[in-house]
Amino acid sequence: MFKLFKQKKFSLYKPALVILFLIIFILPLGAETSEDNFRWSVSGSLLYFAANNGADSDPAPILPSLGFSFSWKFWGPLRIELTEDLYFTNYQYNSVHGYPMACNQAERSAFVFGFLTGVQLKWIIDLEKKDISIRVYGGPAADFRIITLAFGLKHPSDFEGGIETNVKLQTDAIFNYFWGKGRWLMPVLGAGMDFPVSENFLIGFDLRVWFPVYKIWANDNTPAIDGWRFGAGLRITPRKNSQ
Repeated sequence: MFKLFKQKKFSLYKPALVILFLIIFILPLGAETSEDNFRWSVSGSLLYFAANNGADSDPAPILPSLGFSFSWKFWGPLRIELTEDLYFTNYQYNSVHGYPMACNQAERSAFVFGFLTGVQLKWIIDLEKKDISIRVYGGPAADFRIITLAFGLKHPSDFEGGIETNVKLQTDAIFNYFWGKGRWLMPVLGAGMDFPVSENFLIGFDLRVWFPVYKIWANDNTPAIDGWRFGAGLRITPRKNSQ
């Protein structure tokens, strides 16, 4: 299954260097904060992968996602937050249009397991009278995609012919597309609110949007809405005496 990564040398190093640089840069900002200023949370979201490919593919997918975050306060109402959102889906490669499209199980060529990783600045507004807080945040994010042949493709006919029918060639093309021209870079903006549900936990909701900034330089022949991501979800955060 992972032969593809050996052939392509699995080009995670470019986005990983970006995220690593940001982490190294922001760590000193929080180095002197107390343990009480650290906070973590878990979340569940629905991610909408916008697309407008007409009859050439399935409707734009709405995918469940499991996520978690870790943040620390470095000054007043400002926090630095690291987030991770996990998702998976199937893709096929449309050789006519020249780019991948999400598809149903029957048309699949590649399986994509995505790790949406963000490093963002978060501003918290506390509404003390109601014990509610509002969050506004944004920053760089990257979609680290593990791309393999879709599961269950074993029949010899799946590997015959050109790129129109050969799932191995399609998976290679999908890999090259998603990891080429910085298509992994997707800055994020979001907002949310947290409410106390007990002495120990907060429950909150989030609305987020990821921007396909690579469209500025990649010259993709894709509809304008393609590549945009939208998310809505809930998060649970343990409460601490010091916020």
